[in-house]
Amino acid sequence: MSDLFRALPRPLLLSLLLMTTGSLAACSTTASPYANSPQFRDGGFRTPVKPRQAGWPQMLRMAWRFMFDKSDDARPDVALPVTPITRAQLLAAPDGSLFRLGHSTMLLKLDGGFWLTDPVFSERASPVQWAGPKRFHAPPIALDQLPPIEGVILSHDHYDHLDRAAVLALAAKTRHFIAPLGVGDLLVEWGVDAAKVRQLDWWQETRIGGVRLVATPAQHFSGRGMFSKNPTLWSSWVIEADGLRVFFSGDSGYFDGFKAIGERLGPFDVTMVECGAYDAMWSGVHMQPEETVQAHVDLRGRVLMPVHNGTFDLALHGWQEPFTRVSQIARERGVALTTPGFGEAMDLREPPAERAWWLPSP
Repeated sequence: MSDLFRALPRPLLLSLLLMTTGSLAACSTTASPYANSPQFRDGGFRTPVKPRQAGWPQMLRMAWRFMFDKSDDARPDVALPVTPITRAQLLAAPDGSLFRLGHSTMLLKLDGGFWLTDPVFSERASPVQWAGPKRFHAPPIALDQLPPIEGVILSHDHYDHLDRAAVLALAAKTRHFIAPLGVGDLLVEWGVDAAKVRQLDWWQETRIGGVRLVATPAQHFSGRGMFSKNPTLWSSWVIEADGLRVFFSGDSGYFDGFKAIGERLGPFDVTMVECGAYDAMWSGVHMQPEETVQAHVDLRGRVLMPVHNGTFDLALHGWQEPFTRVSQIARERGVALTTPGFGEAMDLREPPAERAWWLPSP
């Protein structure tokens, strides 16, 4: 295998490294302190049913297509609409507000404090900033303009969800970092105060003030090194506060865990479910739009908010496709959809109806 990689052209090798969320660093071989977790076996974290994932031949073909056979509309050809956010606006916002900042990064105001999901503010979702998936739009607010953050909620360790530069910039102004098992250890390695970090296994919960957070299952994988064997856990999250119950999927393939979450912890006022950066080859660990809608139904959600789209060039489909497909499917199934633009304020109690901001103006 090593001879094969040495023989690959450098751009192709780099693409493989980035597409498999690989790091240029070597993987640790030390034993996991979480070996007693029900999710840990055979040297790494696992889902109850092993998801179908692409092998190396398929990944090589995918890398080739990614570099040389991408759709002409994989990236927007005009600047995307972004509503700038000010600190004063955030401070004046009522509890139960949500601001979509991009990809899977949401800023929620709950119980008088601010909560960030999977904050990624860097130009590229990559181990390096000179190559890799680049942003389609700037964040609606700069990191240094954010008010103090009560908590950062992390779903897993992949580069489009765990941005080291953002974590380090947020460390001083954030009171709590809530993460799946092992992900918090990365934060501590990077310099985050260990006293701020809480790590949870699936179905474990923690309370911070009036906010309840439950780590729930997801069907995905982890690792920031190319040959990592799922060294950290991944999860979805249930967030409860102010009489609201919200679900955040992180990354996941479709599986029966959504129904279990819905039965145990639903119904949900809003489900933020991944819909974007998908491919049939990745069906075990990412959902097609049809599955996004079904996951919402399984969760017993009231309003679906599709996330994990519109910010990074991470797949072969057109950048608008996740929005148009999920919109059509939701209408066919009678599912209420909300699609706030980047930077727009949203009331979680009364989310606005779908607005097709991704379509060109007439």
